[in-house]
Amino acid sequence: MRLDKYLKVSRIIKRRTVANDACDAAHVTVNGRPAKASYDVKVGDVIEITFGARTLRIRVLEVRETVGKDAASSLYEVIEQ
Repeated sequence: MRLDKYLKVSRIIKRRTVANDACDAAHVTVNGRPAKASYDVKVGDVIEITFGARTLRIRVLEVRETVGKDAASSLYEVIEQ
């Protein structure tokens, strides 16, 4: 699954276009490297997102095409906030 779609499905970022813009602006890294929106997310990847002065680091636990609002947080584990 594409990185921008994963960020939207897991509800880390509200809209896919915003996730795409964050990737283009180099605010998103995967496993320590800047990632494009087209990066293929795999289980075990560590994604780091910078929101202004705040940084969110998560580990991908599961990749699913669709998920309900209640189960969205089960797709990842927060490492550092």
